[in-house]
Amino acid sequence: MTASGLPMTVPARGLPARVRIHEVGARDGLQNEKTVVPTEIKAEFVHRLAGAGLPVVEATSFVHPRWVPQLADAEELFGKLLDVDGLDPAMLPVLVPNDRGLDRALALGARSVAVFASATESFARANLNRTVDEALSMFAPVVARSKEAGVRVRGYLSMCFGDPWEGPVPIEQVVRVCRALLGMGCDELSLGDTIGVATPGHVRALLTALNGAGVDTGRIGVHFHDTYGQALANTLAALEHGVTTVDASAGGLGGCPYAKSATGNLATEDLVWMLHGLGIDTGVDLGALTDTSVWMAEALGRPSPSRTVRALSHKE
Repeated sequence: MTASGLPMTVPARGLPARVRIHEVGARDGLQNEKTVVPTEIKAEFVHRLAGAGLPVVEATSFVHPRWVPQLADAEELFGKLLDVDGLDPAMLPVLVPNDRGLDRALALGARSVAVFASATESFARANLNRTVDEALSMFAPVVARSKEAGVRVRGYLSMCFGDPWEGPVPIEQVVRVCRALLGMGCDELSLGDTIGVATPGHVRALLTALNGAGVDTGRIGVHFHDTYGQALANTLAALEHGVTTVDASAGGLGGCPYAKSATGNLATEDLVWMLHGLGIDTGVDLGALTDTSVWMAEALGRPSPSRTVRALSHKE
């Protein structure tokens, strides 16, 4: 570590010059918190993340409050971000599960939305109470209406590598659902390792299969959980393949309320440390981001699980 608290830069061949970090801490990171986080804290969290240079900060989800009570304040929070903080709605994606959720999001001026599908039948049932194909049928009109309104659509796909009920997920099964999401009009895919079981070889195999099925790498993002400590290794494998969009959660917050074996997301600070060490531009101020995660950890009443946050916040 250098005196500035930044890694020494040693570039590696074959990696992208810049990576776009899709920050999910304010939505995916907080949705599993048992204690409801005040709207004012959430708003400040998003504001701080944007101020640290993160280009995309997923703000909330317009699901029914019964599904995710933590996000019951979606209207209040999103309105506050636009009206008070003056943030660009294009950098604040929101999840929409159905037409009603889309109506709520569009009414507030959302310009970027996401739908969340599953690669496995078991998780589709647990998360959406539908089969995989029934869920896709539900999303199709949501995506179509979003595109008609000029709104960007992201397609999340959970359980791309393993499922707690079904075990390893066949690659061709994942490819089929990915193609369906792109076919209905999604601009981008986010491949989720929801329970953190992926390894680099599996990541490369899936990305290669997607390319073989006509899916361009430029439309793929990756979303790794660190259950088995593989998130950074898996991210590096994706970068070597040409992926330039990586999901991460400030401070390593998050899990999945419908998959109890899922631990936290890849910590944004750990990701930024690696990327900056490789000479890859992110536009993120690691010091400001670390300060933000320390602040949020204090608000939640527990230390951050991010190794980089712990190292930098105690280096003095």
